[in-house]
Amino acid sequence: MSTKNLEKLFDPASIAVVGASNRPNSVGYIVFNNLICSHYQGVVFPVNPKHESVQGVQAFPSVLSLPRSVDMAILATPAPTVAGLVEECGKAGIKGVIIIAAGFAEMGAEGREAMRRIDHIRKRFDLRIMGPNCLGVIRPRNALNAGFAASGAKPGTVAFISQSGALGTAILDWAQARGIGFSNFVSLGSMMDVDFGDLIDFFGSDPQTRSILLYIESITDARRFLSAARGFAMSKPIIVVKSGRVAEGMKAAASHTGALAGEDAIYDAAFRRVGIVRVDRVADLFLAAETLAMQPLPRGNRLVIIT
Repeated sequence: MSTKNLEKLFDPASIAVVGASNRPNSVGYIVFNNLICSHYQGVVFPVNPKHESVQGVQAFPSVLSLPRSVDMAILATPAPTVAGLVEECGKAGIKGVIIIAAGFAEMGAEGREAMRRIDHIRKRFDLRIMGPNCLGVIRPRNALNAGFAASGAKPGTVAFISQSGALGTAILDWAQARGIGFSNFVSLGSMMDVDFGDLIDFFGSDPQTRSILLYIESITDARRFLSAARGFAMSKPIIVVKSGRVAEGMKAAASHTGALAGEDAIYDAAFRRVGIVRVDRVADLFLAAETLAMQPLPRGNRLVIIT
């Protein structure tokens, strides 16, 4: 794909939360509450046909009944409802959609077929979709917490992109305890549409992002990923943990997002070729985040490290 319409996901002026709820601890409650409590300055519409209001805000039965057009919709509803809701978003002129629900590619053939149906709808309406099976997006400088993560983030200069929601949650908690901030935090999930290559391109051109950290289980479009990384790795460090170095890790990656982890040596060679720095452990990725957040980048190669 490209960076087309990604601003609808990262800089939306208005958001609809489909499945917004009054039930504490439900996905719809947390997503809507995150937006309100993060002091997001745009307009937020709760969408739920069963309620007249959600958390004190007037609710609407569908995105087609909203009083104005919106930039992004967050779908906090079960997987079987998603295809119909994505079509409604397309008809309403919404260009950015985040799908929180699991139950797609990681569930086997039936789930992959459901993803294909949704992808067909996406192409018909020229939508950008993040997910499914993702936490969403946090963009601290815009006070945007558009997703299911319980923890927010303070502003910083490091962009963090992960396929694993659990790993993403862990690094948010870790960073919050240490006062480390992010320019962007993204949980990609199953990458039906928006993928690593798209976001490297987008954040590579973002003046507020000085470095990019990746937790990768699989790469859907290797050519685009490598092209994007080659374009920015020399000016903005890109550091990656690639899961699946051992058989157990490969199995876990496949079960989470439906990905098939590739040959490790191929990834190693590809990363080196485009200037990506690979670390072996998640702990090293955390340390990289801390170093990049707190230290200026060297201006040249006249650097000595003494340990």
